[in-house]
Amino acid sequence: MGVLRQETPTEYFRDLVDSALARQRIQASELTAFYLVNLLAGFVRLDRAGVPDVEPLAVQFVRSLETGGTRRRVILRSLGDVSLFVSGFFADSLARRVVDVDYYVAMGEYAYGRLSQTGGDPFAEVFAELAADFLRFVDVLGDVSERGGLSSDADLLRLYEKWLRTRSVRDGHRLAARGIAPNASMAERFIQ
Repeated sequence: MGVLRQETPTEYFRDLVDSALARQRIQASELTAFYLVNLLAGFVRLDRAGVPDVEPLAVQFVRSLETGGTRRRVILRSLGDVSLFVSGFFADSLARRVVDVDYYVAMGEYAYGRLSQTGGDPFAEVFAELAADFLRFVDVLGDVSERGGLSSDADLLRLYEKWLRTRSVRDGHRLAARGIAPNASMAERFIQ
């Protein structure tokens, strides 16, 4: 038996996404799960030469307001996808920054919400599901990141601060597993 697994990024992420959805008890449509798998596989496949110049989210947001048609859908999809990926995989690194995870969440929810209203888009229902449960899907990607060995251990204080900002069910469970009882009343007094 070899040490290396012979599977494509899509196969690899399919197992992780399905497991994360089951652990989190999230009933995502098959097409939404497929979208998440392909989103992750797409980020893995990008090489340095193929990495697009990603504008700041605020610039993408304004550009989406100024344009229409196919170009607008492309911008909104990029905005939603980057927001979801960064929120799921790098939320801990956003703590105590000018732009925190809640900014990425708001941008992602907006982008996917607007995309869901686009007539004739075969992914409209997927985008509606992603917009409605954005934080839960952020948790799914966070779970994938941890299970896949793609992130470092979170600092307990940063995890608690993230939970105070987002009220993520998954992060609450992670805190409880470490012996910390999340207390929502702390948010108004200590988090700015």
